[in-house]
Amino acid sequence: MRETTSDFNYSDERFADIQLLRYRLDGFEQLSVVQKKYIYCLAQATLYGRDITFDQFGKYNLKIRSVLETVVTSEGVNHDNDDFRELEVYLKRVWFSNGIHHHYGQEKFIPGFSEDYFRRVAKKACLEDGGFGNESDVEELIDEIAIVMFDPKVDAKRVNKTEGEDLVVTSACNYYDGVTQQEAEDFYAALKATCPENTPSFGLNSRLTRKNGELQEEVWKVGGKYGQILSKIVFWLEKAREFAENSRQKKIIDLLVEYYKSGDLRVFDEYSIEWIKETEGDIDFINGFIEVYGDPLGFKGSWEGIVEYKDVEATKRTEKISGNAQWFEDHSPVDPRFRKKKVKGVSAKAICAAMLGGDEYPSTAIGINLPNADWIRAQHGSKSITISNLTDAYSKVAKGNGMLEEFVIDADTVAMIRKYGDICDELHTDLHECLGHGSGQLLPGTSPDALKAYGNTIEEARADLFGLYYIADRKLVELGLLNDAEAYKSNYYTYVMNGLLTQLVRIKPGHCIEEAHMRNRALIARWCLANGDAVSLVKRDGKTFVAVDDYEKLRALFAKLLAEIQRIKSEGDYEAARQLVENYGVKIDSELHEEILKRYKSLDIAPYKGFINPVLKPVRDSDGNITDIAVDYTEGYSDQMLRYSREYR
Repeated sequence: MRETTSDFNYSDERFADIQLLRYRLDGFEQLSVVQKKYIYCLAQATLYGRDITFDQFGKYNLKIRSVLETVVTSEGVNHDNDDFRELEVYLKRVWFSNGIHHHYGQEKFIPGFSEDYFRRVAKKACLEDGGFGNESDVEELIDEIAIVMFDPKVDAKRVNKTEGEDLVVTSACNYYDGVTQQEAEDFYAALKATCPENTPSFGLNSRLTRKNGELQEEVWKVGGKYGQILSKIVFWLEKAREFAENSRQKKIIDLLVEYYKSGDLRVFDEYSIEWIKETEGDIDFINGFIEVYGDPLGFKGSWEGIVEYKDVEATKRTEKISGNAQWFEDHSPVDPRFRKKKVKGVSAKAICAAMLGGDEYPSTAIGINLPNADWIRAQHGSKSITISNLTDAYSKVAKGNGMLEEFVIDADTVAMIRKYGDICDELHTDLHECLGHGSGQLLPGTSPDALKAYGNTIEEARADLFGLYYIADRKLVELGLLNDAEAYKSNYYTYVMNGLLTQLVRIKPGHCIEEAHMRNRALIARWCLANGDAVSLVKRDGKTFVAVDDYEKLRALFAKLLAEIQRIKSEGDYEAARQLVENYGVKIDSELHEEILKRYKSLDIAPYKGFINPVLKPVRDSDGNITDIAVDYTEGYSDQMLRYSREYR
């Protein structure tokens, strides 16, 4: 039975600090059967990459997940006690984060059950299962993972970005083995020196290890590291090729398959260039080692997958923005030396996600701009997507949760945000992804990796500032994207409020800000607070609020900071990047933090959200031929995760 928009339940299970949501595949039924088959095959290729992400995020994650799943499905383990319920929650968090570290904060989860309890039930369940070997094998396995789970000093952070520490040695991510930060930086600097122009993204698809005293890369490819899984991804990509909408889509798949088989990053660049050019089809996908946020040095790509189809109505908005890319670039407040003289190949569309996988599941981005290689952006352009059915789900579940009333300074500002907040948030995302990431240029001789560990934060700040500057521009009214020149104020207020106050609900007491996007928002808001009189913090009845005292002055501050951030990136000014991030983006006022956490707790809202995937089910005729692909939204979170562990490995 198909649900209407009004009766679709966007909210699902909640545990720990997480609220699970569902997303609708609006318009899916209007696609042709061939298009649906294309999506189905691409979805299978997306789901098969799950274990890669788990392993990348920590070398013990798959073993821990397997043991925990064996315990929770064991009939011989008593389910009716507090320890078991805490173990269930712990496993749900592991599923959500693709490992034992928080997906956003990066810190290791603290089990709510004792080590003694875990050892006892794990041994019982694993021996009953029979797939873990004899008693000695099981005990050895439990010894190995227990210390990682329970000792707070072991693998404390998945990604450590604390200034002055060896970021490789102190990070639990599984991208390096027996290697120091300096050794890794020197290794890739030497590789880049061999190819100064059109440099491949060295390190993107490999693990750097030390063998026999020498540094070597374990390349992720068919026949290499993750070879078995990649073979299955290749199988489904080749099946998908049969249903591709056009010849370029087939060429894209061919190049991606070649890349997975060879591990050759130059082939990946060829694939990326062809992917940019494909704008005619209704269906698209991302599949590969893409984003480098999970590597403290920003070299290694975590595996991710998204299958998508065009949201025709929402794409009209993004196409207006991308169609005027040159105007936005020419009028940017940055030094003309750092602007692109000619913007190339910028395309943008709004899409509906049809399947999420790897590092995009269950927590996912709402907008994407790719490829990440600066030289490809400069010579060939980029492609942006805004994921409309995910933003729609977020918007629907946020209505009436009390956040605005608790943290916004007055009723008039609340009313303004209610009126313009959704459209302005969508437009800011569009500007960030469609134009922000693709704007500007590096000066000749500047390395894309010059900012090192600060590069991700600076890049996100650059894109956010581009969006903030232009959302207040009358050009958006001229283009028909906004009907009120004052609407931008809602976005300015909520952005600064988030950077100064409300994003602190995601940070544990005593911790600093680690995640790149959060550092970016804090940097922008705190810099504006410290460098002008446009924004202030005020106290009312013992509560702290943000006051935007002058919106025009705030826009001028955004312009000034954008100019400096672009200079830093264009010139590769590491020291300036370091000072900006460390001075404004990392540390937290403990007293303010305590206040915000207390106020937020009273609202009883989960600070993090992610999605349960729909199930795509082939419909067959009496001869076994697929006649349709049905969409099922009823699968529960635990059922989905356990099924994925059985089927996609």
